[in-house]
Amino acid sequence: MTPSPGDDSPRRYGSGQGDGANSVLGKARLILEAFGVDDVDLSLTEISRRTGISKASVYRLNQELLDWGMLERSGQEYRLGLRAFELGSRVPRIRVLRDGIRPYMESLYYSVKETVHLAVLDGLEVLYLEKVAGAPQATRPSRIAGRLPLHSTATGKVMLAYGTGDLLEAVVARGLDRITPATIVLPRMLAQQLRRVREDGYAVEREETTTGYCSVAVPIFGASGLLLGSLSVTAPTFRADVPRYAAALTAVSRKVSLDRSIN
Repeated sequence: MTPSPGDDSPRRYGSGQGDGANSVLGKARLILEAFGVDDVDLSLTEISRRTGISKASVYRLNQELLDWGMLERSGQEYRLGLRAFELGSRVPRIRVLRDGIRPYMESLYYSVKETVHLAVLDGLEVLYLEKVAGAPQATRPSRIAGRLPLHSTATGKVMLAYGTGDLLEAVVARGLDRITPATIVLPRMLAQQLRRVREDGYAVEREETTTGYCSVAVPIFGASGLLLGSLSVTAPTFRADVPRYAAALTAVSRKVSLDRSIN
């Protein structure tokens, strides 16, 4: 499996980029993607290790990224700059979806009193766009802009159930990693789960991503029937009320599909 951004394992130079890694832009992409969700600062040596690019080349490119504002200096280390945040915030599809659904997420949170996530499909992973939660101890650790596997998350199972057959084939071909002892790693069992998702209209994940937590998710469709993303509720397993969460999520999903400001 190709290491994800911020993976601690060394990365073969150009992994996942093909011939593009030989270009200046390709190398800059590798440098920016070396920063994981949990990373604040990275040293020149660590960036070189994660990207497979020589220290001299990383240093030279980092100077240009600093001038652009994509990176910032923190002593002798580097961190992502405000320019990266600014450009990401400009993505129209993401901004409209996040801003449009946020009020529904807040209403849902006050109804169920558990953490609510909005996620979209990005490649072969779930990308979390927004989160509404209470106290930090109320739910498992999660971050906006964080990524998780499709096969082990409720939001991901929704994407797989309502996505194309090619998507499921690609996920299975890459390999179903075991995240916890409860993670479904057999393709046939995953296919059975996805059939159940289509029958019920929602997905349930019990401790497949984080031991002790359960998630319920529903698809978010646009007016044309296009799958926009997925909305989920996550709670500790011992108090998770799946039927209640599913009903509340389904009601919100129907409202969103009628909201012209989102579609």
